[in-house]
Amino acid sequence: MFLIELTCENFRGLSAMRFAPGPGVNLIRGDNAQGKTSILEALLYLATSKSHRTNLESELARRGEGGFRIGAHVRRHDRDVNIEAAWWQGSKRIRVNGVNQARVSEILGKIIVVFFSPEDVALVRGSAAQRRTFLDMELSQISPRYLHALQQYRQAVKQRNELLRHPQPNDALLDVWDAQLAAHGATLMEERRQFVQQLAPGAAQAYEAIAEKEPMVLAYKPDVRLDASLSEILAASRKTDIRQGMTTRGPHRDDLSFDVDEKAARPFASQGQQKTAALALKLAELDLVRARTGEYPILMLDDVFSELDAGRSRRLLTAIPPEAQCLLTTTDLTAREDLFGASCARFHIQAGNLRREDA
Repeated sequence: MFLIELTCENFRGLSAMRFAPGPGVNLIRGDNAQGKTSILEALLYLATSKSHRTNLESELARRGEGGFRIGAHVRRHDRDVNIEAAWWQGSKRIRVNGVNQARVSEILGKIIVVFFSPEDVALVRGSAAQRRTFLDMELSQISPRYLHALQQYRQAVKQRNELLRHPQPNDALLDVWDAQLAAHGATLMEERRQFVQQLAPGAAQAYEAIAEKEPMVLAYKPDVRLDASLSEILAASRKTDIRQGMTTRGPHRDDLSFDVDEKAARPFASQGQQKTAALALKLAELDLVRARTGEYPILMLDDVFSELDAGRSRRLLTAIPPEAQCLLTTTDLTAREDLFGASCARFHIQAGNLRREDA
């Protein structure tokens, strides 16, 4: 799939913008705070109904404006998809091919994106919650089964936790919610296991392609062993859960691990190694999504060259499949211009105004 056109009106610092990238690599150049990241953020919002920088739509509207409107025309292998999102003073509306969408589940998967931002280094050095968010977002885009199980599991955890905080929790009701958690949790764990198992070889290959040295190993770390019974674990931990007023075991405590050169990357890897590991994870998604859906997702790389030397930068670009559309932002090309071939489309943005440089 590839983006044909993106339009933004009063989104972040973009008063009125039209972006028409080409296939392959599209380079968006500009100084900081000019709107580069906002272009990628707008497409991410249309694909997932979320921003990577805020949970408040009010923060996405241009200063002094009461709302924003964005839209994308994306060509998939079997159809064209048009998505429009508008937010005005607390009211949000999203349309797909002119039809209003009532739930997030109706939006996810219409446009599939893989997005890397500087904050994604937290996938390696940050909390387990950040890695679970990665799993949830990526799997929800490609697996309706996973999305349904995730929604049901989250609701069951919420209801069970409310019951646990009651002065005298009802055991019969806890049994009901335990059964819900066990059923939907088993789906989450199995989908996560398969996803990471499929992702790990590609991530290791991408890491070595960029770094040209130490190996990387990605592994799924479930809170409950895959050969154990989640129902039995929940029953065994019930007294502890009642005492703490929360569900202490289950896939909402899962994690991922990254090892670089046979050492845990979180405490021991350098910042450059951590960034390369996070990049390798995102690059591995490209082939996995293609295997699942029959086409590459849209790859978005924000400020990807910072903290990468010229060699790693060159190898990163080589690792991107030529069939995949890539939207890439950077602040400075002074020492990097030779990395890009003549087929790369170049854009420049200043104060929210975008123009094509190679036209």
